[in-house]
Amino acid sequence: MRTFGGFRSGDRFFYGEARGENVHVLAGSYWTHIEPTGEVLPLAKVRIDLPVAPSKLIAVGLNYSDHIAEMKRTPLGTPLIWFKAPSSLLPHGGTIEIAFPEHRTDFEVELAIVIGDPAKNVSAQVAPDHVFGYTMGLDISDRDLQRHEKQFGRCKSFDTYTPIGPFVHVDVDVSDLSIELRQNGELRQQARTSQMIYSVAQIVSFSSQWMTLAAGDVILTGTPSGVGPIHASDQLEAAIDDWPPLRNAVTNARRDDLSGKID
Repeated sequence: MRTFGGFRSGDRFFYGEARGENVHVLAGSYWTHIEPTGEVLPLAKVRIDLPVAPSKLIAVGLNYSDHIAEMKRTPLGTPLIWFKAPSSLLPHGGTIEIAFPEHRTDFEVELAIVIGDPAKNVSAQVAPDHVFGYTMGLDISDRDLQRHEKQFGRCKSFDTYTPIGPFVHVDVDVSDLSIELRQNGELRQQARTSQMIYSVAQIVSFSSQWMTLAAGDVILTGTPSGVGPIHASDQLEAAIDDWPPLRNAVTNARRDDLSGKID
């Protein structure tokens, strides 16, 4: 398994490949071309930043039967897909800022796909050839807005509402991995990726039927049951298999107007 990510050393941002205790600096985005510069830095001396820079951030809903049940929904017969704003991305170690503290705002842990080769109208059989690798993410969701507006774009796209990382993993079989989320040390979500209704191949193929997937695009594949509300001072830890965990704190956002209404 190879491991890639985004890093900062001082004011400099760069992509790199993590190997043991070191980061091998790359000349550009690894999902398009892996070009080592020859520079090697200690992993302990750099800061982990966003591992991806997608042109599109796509989310899939209702992809675990137990989550469908807890949300009191019915299966659609096809993947449920919507967009999240790329500006909602948050790196490992970043702080989730709850936009409306008076609203119920939930965590959702998910396996995420990173596209490698562009894909348009690809079959499920060849879809895996267009995947670069995988990471994990949280789909933070304002349930009050979701219920009121009957759509998912705004309620899941506030700044910091998509923690992702810490790294992107390549050459890994994700068909049956453990996935879980802990809130303040307490296990809240636990499942296996084999429980997904639609596989990675099916999701990539379906998505490519109605838009071109570009290299670097990210697709969140849905969450299992156990979703619950977050609150200021919470500590969240997401984990998939033996990958390094994704850790994020929670606080309330500072806003001049917390009503969310348009005058």
